[in-house]
Amino acid sequence: MSKKGLLDFSKSTQKKEESKEEKLNVKEETKKEETNEEVEHEIWIEKFRPKDWDEFINQKEIVERVKAFVEKKNLPHLLFAGPPGTGKTTLALLIARKLYGKDWRRNFLDLNASDDRGIDVIRHKVKEFARTKPVGDVPFKIVFLDEADALTKDAQQALRRIMENYASITRFILSCNYSSKIIEPIQSRTTVFRFKPLSKQDIFKVIDRIAKKENLEIDEKAKEAIYEIAQGDVRRTINLLQAAAIISKKITEDLVYEVASLAKPKELEEVLTLALEGKFLEARKKLLEVMFNYGLSGEDVIKQMQKAIWKLPISEREKVELIDYCGEIEFRLTEGSNELVQLEAFLAKVMLYGKK
Repeated sequence: MSKKGLLDFSKSTQKKEESKEEKLNVKEETKKEETNEEVEHEIWIEKFRPKDWDEFINQKEIVERVKAFVEKKNLPHLLFAGPPGTGKTTLALLIARKLYGKDWRRNFLDLNASDDRGIDVIRHKVKEFARTKPVGDVPFKIVFLDEADALTKDAQQALRRIMENYASITRFILSCNYSSKIIEPIQSRTTVFRFKPLSKQDIFKVIDRIAKKENLEIDEKAKEAIYEIAQGDVRRTINLLQAAAIISKKITEDLVYEVASLAKPKELEEVLTLALEGKFLEARKKLLEVMFNYGLSGEDVIKQMQKAIWKLPISEREKVELIDYCGEIEFRLTEGSNELVQLEAFLAKVMLYGKK
């Protein structure tokens, strides 16, 4: 081959290598952009899910005991019971990550409420996973059944036998809202931990931590509103914050109630006060405005009314009687009664107490 031919060949080879490098760089940049976009648009309940023991704000005693089990790699069957959004699922996931490291997904079966929870799933899917040996140096796998109180009685009986037969290579973590719905044979085979709703101080800590990381400005009234709506549920707290932060970095009480689609307590107190003063038509008009403005159902209104009753200037006995009537109205609504008729009946009852 001539010198000219060699030069042309080397130039073409160089160009090909340069184009390959350019393509690789473009791919890497695209991947970076995609990962950055995923992080930017990540849902906050996952973004701020505790990744270590010390990130748990509440449930300190439970976390300490579970941490000791994990450090010794000697885990009994566990039953987590408590209200939603108190850290049950988060703790189960943290146990798996701490025990297995990068291999946690291969040693962890997670079944939640969206899966079929009948006896066939327990006999086949759970049993097949439970009977295989774990990967790594931990001598057991973990099966996590979220909302286990949704399991049928037959499925729970089948689960009891699997827990017995494969206890040497599989541990079960059951999560439920009501431990009374779990059959006694399963409860006796598990260590029960009862989770509590977070206190106001703990919810405020969660809010402050997220506000600092996301550069949010939150006033005290907004924090109080979030706590009143969430009632100790961390998941709902974080979702409310994210929904409000999308609209504005400055979060106020009005914005919190707006994104939560709930009426402000003062507005419902005004409705009840008008009824007590004998202004039935005005109270009815105000109630309809509140319902239409916030898109509230009759059940939503009666639940908020129940809280507002305690602030009315009437006797304790009358308050208790109205609360009792709230329960009756809610039952009628769940049975399919007309919303406006039932709410007007409630306002009429309030008005009668005012005339006394």
